[in-house]
Amino acid sequence: MGERELTLPREIERLTAGCRRQRVTVGMSESRTYRLTGDAGRFFLKHHAADAVEKLRGEKERIEWLRGKLPVPEVVLFAEDETGEYLLLTEIAGLDASEKAHERSLPQLIRLLAEGLRMVHGVPIADCPFDRTLAVVLAEAGRRTGLGLVDEDDFDTVRQGRRAEDLYRELLAGKPASEDPVFTHGDYCLPNVVIREGRIGGFIDLGRAGIADRYQDLALAARSIGYNFGAEHVPAFLDAYGLGEPDQAKIGYYQLLDEFF
Repeated sequence: MGERELTLPREIERLTAGCRRQRVTVGMSESRTYRLTGDAGRFFLKHHAADAVEKLRGEKERIEWLRGKLPVPEVVLFAEDETGEYLLLTEIAGLDASEKAHERSLPQLIRLLAEGLRMVHGVPIADCPFDRTLAVVLAEAGRRTGLGLVDEDDFDTVRQGRRAEDLYRELLAGKPASEDPVFTHGDYCLPNVVIREGRIGGFIDLGRAGIADRYQDLALAARSIGYNFGAEHVPAFLDAYGLGEPDQAKIGYYQLLDEFF
């Protein structure tokens, strides 16, 4: 679709009539995301092209499953047409955790991020239908590598210039001997955590949520805290989460794994 104007399905046009549309560029994903504000309400709209690797239907299903378990947006409407998928969500009020306004109270923010992650990991998994354990995710990483879908230009600084095929071999060779499965957000980065009035307001961008090792979230949270506010704050986050002696090898492994998604 490139950057041409997005034509909305009729039902979404009706539900958001009169809303002002603003493109959201924070974060990295296949979605074209817009904030819609007006008399009809405050919404976020996501669009995935028909050939997108990940499907918005998966995020819709996860959000619906999480209603009543975590503070997440409400699915207003999901639609498909020849251009792809559309997901209309209610807005969670507040500021995302990456906003520079939080610099005035970083210790509090770090504690809230740890509290939020404990909330996520506390969701019971007995009836969770979303499997993101290593057997599943490594197979998907291999598929993406084979199809040339891994963005090598977007690798973290320490891996710039490497080839996806080489990193995938490294991923397989370094697979942890065991997993500690919990319900995970899947992309627990600061832009995906909303803070409101000194509390956790909610969680967004849940397309990769599911059962995985807790270090899936810990690793990406640590990287995101370092990127946004400085690596010196990571130990306080891990300590507030409850890890006196974090497994640094697992943190590194799950950061490597994220290069494929």
